This record gives sequence, C-alpha cells and structure tokens, in this order.
Amino acid sequence: MLVEGPVEVELEDGSVVSSDRFRVALCTCRRSRRYPWCDTSHRDRA
Repeated sequence: MLVEGPVEVELEDGSVVSSDRFRVALCTCRRSRRYPWCDTSHRDRA
C-alpha cells in the first residue's frame, strides 16, 4: 500500500514509527524485515 508522506504509524504495541519520505510503501503481508515498511519480501525470490 503506497502512502504519501510524511507518515507516522502506531504499531500494535503502542510504539510510533515515522518516515519523512515523499511516498512510502506500507507492508500488508507482515513478511517485511522492516515492518511496517514494505521491503518486497512478499515477492518470490529465485
């Protein structure tokens, strides 16, 4: 999911992460090593 920044995201544990980028991709599959930011881990790696 692409979101225009700057962005603040509150995680389930109550912590807040932020990004000041113009556009960020949020992870919706929870496979990202940089959650909540998407790192394309959802794609098959060959």
